[in-house]
Amino acid sequence: MATRREDERLERLRTLDEQIADALRESQDNGELKSAPSWGRPLALDDGYDQTPDALKMPFKILKDAGHVPAEVELMREIAALQAELDAAPADEADTPPWRAKRQRVAELRQQLALRLEHLRRSASL
Repeated sequence: MATRREDERLERLRTLDEQIADALRESQDNGELKSAPSWGRPLALDDGYDQTPDALKMPFKILKDAGHVPAEVELMREIAALQAELDAAPADEADTPPWRAKRQRVAELRQQLALRLEHLRRSASL
């Protein structure tokens, strides 16, 4: 009886790494890994992690884990959404005041983003 309880306790204490290793081993055994398009090739780590200053990696990870994105990413998203609207504007309405205001807003957001990125680059701090 004590052995069973001890086994259950040890199972609960297994680390996440061990659980991941088991899942990978199982995927490898059933051939699931070999069917992946990237099997046998180096990972393409183009997520910007290596270019991120060390002082910002942890704060960005905390934001990401909490389901938030840095303000710069929000600015990029807003710019992209406005630019998509502008790109879809009818040609005969492109020079009307509402569309000029949107173009002005995109320009302002791009300037704001450039300033924030330059600040991050120079100071490596939020």
